[in-house]
Amino acid sequence: MDAAASRAGSAAVVAASGLLVGRGRAAVAGPFDFRLAAGEALLVTGPNGAGKSTFLRTLAGFLPPLAGEVTVDGLIAPDGEPAARLGEVAHHVGHRNAMKPGLTVGENLAFWARYGQAPKPSTREIADALDAVGLPDLSRLPFGYLSAGQQRRASLARLILVERPAWILDEPTAALDTASQAGFATLMAAHRKRGGMIVAATHQPLGLHDAKDLVIRPPAATIRDDDSVIVDDAELAAAEGWL
Repeated sequence: MDAAASRAGSAAVVAASGLLVGRGRAAVAGPFDFRLAAGEALLVTGPNGAGKSTFLRTLAGFLPPLAGEVTVDGLIAPDGEPAARLGEVAHHVGHRNAMKPGLTVGENLAFWARYGQAPKPSTREIADALDAVGLPDLSRLPFGYLSAGQQRRASLARLILVERPAWILDEPTAALDTASQAGFATLMAAHRKRGGMIVAATHQPLGLHDAKDLVIRPPAATIRDDDSVIVDDAELAAAEGWL
């Protein structure tokens, strides 16, 4: 649903230049430069705590960058206007499912449709999205009743329910069995074939064999009192009193 307002054109581009990400005033990772065209994927890897989730949340617009910028071109926001920010045209699925256990699966998905500024989904559309992730006939079941793997698949169903050209995914296959991982790889391939883009952080193979790679490593960086960013090793050591 909502495909016309969100589909990526063949000239769509998402790019980052000098992107430094962090929490509060503390730099966590970067700076990064990358460019994604329609149909391409970026695979984000790195050790636990390196800043992968912070990087993804910054791309989605939940956190401001400490330096640099993310630009979008050729993408249309849900209001029909050219998108100014990636978050306007992206799904973000974090490592938590972000679904309320006391609501039914269908009610949770209907909420995410509203959040994405899409029309109210029909019962059939919700059923089709759940069927795509291998969960037929579960829309009326409380989300909290599902197994961990089923909960993850139900969370991923919002990618299918509301079409957005960019998928920002944080460990999307966590808790999925081998068959479900393969099924999600098929959904990602179909999304890219339609011109969609994917940025995914993972410790597991996702089947994105032709994806561009971005390795997250913590930087030697901090913030001066005047709000400027230190990214030089010697400056950082001096600022911390090591020299």
